[in-house]
Amino acid sequence: MSDTDFVLPSQYVQHIAGQMTRMGVRLPDWLLQLQRPGPNGELEIQQLSFDGFQRLVREAIALTGEPAFGLLVGERLLVQSHGLLGYAAVNSLDLRQALQFTERYFLVRTSLFSVKLEVHGARVRLVFLEPHPLGDIHVPVSEAVVLTIKNLIDHVTLGECQVSCVSFTFPAPAHAHLARELFGCEVRYDGDWTGFELPAGQMDLPLRTGNPQALREAEHLCQQELAKLTRQQTLSARVRRLMLEKQGSFPSLEVSARLLNLTPRTLHRRLQDEGTSYRDILEDIRHRLAVEHIKAGKLTLQEVAFMLGYDDLSNFRRAFKRWEGVAPSAWRA
Repeated sequence: MSDTDFVLPSQYVQHIAGQMTRMGVRLPDWLLQLQRPGPNGELEIQQLSFDGFQRLVREAIALTGEPAFGLLVGERLLVQSHGLLGYAAVNSLDLRQALQFTERYFLVRTSLFSVKLEVHGARVRLVFLEPHPLGDIHVPVSEAVVLTIKNLIDHVTLGECQVSCVSFTFPAPAHAHLARELFGCEVRYDGDWTGFELPAGQMDLPLRTGNPQALREAEHLCQQELAKLTRQQTLSARVRRLMLEKQGSFPSLEVSARLLNLTPRTLHRRLQDEGTSYRDILEDIRHRLAVEHIKAGKLTLQEVAFMLGYDDLSNFRRAFKRWEGVAPSAWRA
């Protein structure tokens, strides 16, 4: 992920540093050197790059010796930590609206994930997707983000809507018992999606904190902030997000261009200027999703091929061998 595409407000970094301090750990010198006076004169850690964020999470876990560090940070992130997104959720008129705001404006808080609202019969899922691989910090960051948004939903519904289960794509960690205690519901591992599930019947649950006027103001501010961030983001990152939101039915170059209010020729040219292409981005997305699906072991190779838009299993096999050097069946074995 380029630093242009990396979005993470400084208060989240402060929470990570604060948790390290609470656990008796001295902050690394390189992190202290990034501190600058904030608006009220207090020192804040600002302008952390994506590489710096990865380094901070790794060192936080290593220095504290706490593999569940992500959960501990997520548990302490309260509704006011989420700025405009939290304000919009609190003032939503019902749960559906709060979840739709979270889906639409998640980028105003962080680019580490995008959020997708899915209906599965009597259940609704809030699914968290990684536009860019998080690598070795995938587990703690996923735990922190899913827990804090789950707690946000608990807050706005005053506990009246119960999340039925949480799902992660990685294997159960040694601290799985702590995750179940903090989430307060069933936590499933080795799944094919990350996020949480709610009963669809509670989507229209009126929220007692709802305020139509405050909600309109919050949406206006979120729209402004999102427009600003979108302008700053590279075009390739925006195309990548579109593809992840449409897994199983990737938008074509023409459709992607229309969604971004561009002509296909302009989209192609601007992606070339960024050193990539629509085909390269699609290839990378398919590669990463193929590895994730096969690693999870929930789908047959035929189903994985279908999910990634391949009409023929043999075409998928050839593509996978090009990516990994071996056939998908051998890689799975």
